[in-house]
Amino acid sequence: MTASHFVRATWLAALLPLALAGCGGGGGTTVVDETPGSGAFAWQLPAFFPAPAVPEANPMNDAKVELGRRLFYDVRLSGNGTQACASCHQQDKAFTDGRRVALGSTGEPHPRNAQGLANVVFNPTLTWANPVMTSLERQMEVPLFGVRPVEMGVNDANKDEVLGRIAGDGDYPGRFATAFAGEAQPVNWGNIVKAIAAFQRTILSGNSRYDQYLSGKATLSSAELRGMQLFFGEKAECFHCHGSFNFNDQTVHAASRFVETPFHNTGLYNLGGTGAFPEPNVGLIEFTRHAADMGKFRAPSLRNVEVTAPYMHDGSVGTLEEVLAFYAAGGRNIVDGPYAGDGRANPYKDELITRISLTQAEIDDLIAFLKTLTDHELLTNPKLADPFRR
Repeated sequence: MTASHFVRATWLAALLPLALAGCGGGGGTTVVDETPGSGAFAWQLPAFFPAPAVPEANPMNDAKVELGRRLFYDVRLSGNGTQACASCHQQDKAFTDGRRVALGSTGEPHPRNAQGLANVVFNPTLTWANPVMTSLERQMEVPLFGVRPVEMGVNDANKDEVLGRIAGDGDYPGRFATAFAGEAQPVNWGNIVKAIAAFQRTILSGNSRYDQYLSGKATLSSAELRGMQLFFGEKAECFHCHGSFNFNDQTVHAASRFVETPFHNTGLYNLGGTGAFPEPNVGLIEFTRHAADMGKFRAPSLRNVEVTAPYMHDGSVGTLEEVLAFYAAGGRNIVDGPYAGDGRANPYKDELITRISLTQAEIDDLIAFLKTLTDHELLTNPKLADPFRR
């Protein structure tokens, strides 16, 4: 068995129990959710993906998903009528925005980089460093109603006006009535949040060339195969934090019994040699107040990483080449300016982040492999696209 065949066989062996349990499939799978109120919603899952976990309080149905799609793209849902959820989560960028940090509807910059929404249904935590933000419904309230920073800009002074825009539209009331059948007044903020969350759960990405390779439907070049061997091998060690079916290390699904939610300090900063990260992006310590959690953030999925630059929680790394150079160095050394400090020596850095000797050819091979994770169907799927686009 060649090294590439071994990697593929190992990956498939790890996923086989899910497939045998009815949680995944070999070439794309239909899983019917018969939860009461779901209308027997049919999940069209990518190959080898487990069945998603869905909260009982917000069962899936087709009408709700389509309603959520329209709300996701509707700028009228922001306080000043200028910004939609999709403004920071653009389909052609795998539902990121291409900015270093996101901008809210009033122009206020968010302190962090906009995270991608592909496969968000499988994320047990939903922001860069909040261990208790575990519900898409709860998370949706943050961009809608948050004030530090202002994102959508809905507040007590304007929320009735914003809701009135939706209720007064000739199309929306019927859609809410169908999606939330039996409710006397279905056009309300709670149902707006539920509908958008339902749509977000359908943003699935698992038809990259790499996925097709696993299913025997595509081949990879020699460079891509070498990059795959490095990625899953002990030299580059990428798989330690990006080894799940979603290429991250936090996942949850319908069959999950125990869910791990690790966060990592990768040595991106070390202000003045103290271990500190720049305010306000100090990581998990914001919630735990434990010194050892300084600079710890969630490892994002690497699916579609080719189109989601810039990288890291603050968008401070611009290219894949720079990302790999950063990890090969075992951290980042900033020699001058307000952020000066040697991240390689950060006392809280994850023990997995160590210096790796990679040649330029090996870096090129790793990038070639990472680009096989781009799901072009996701980037163009009309079921996920802007319904208002002319």
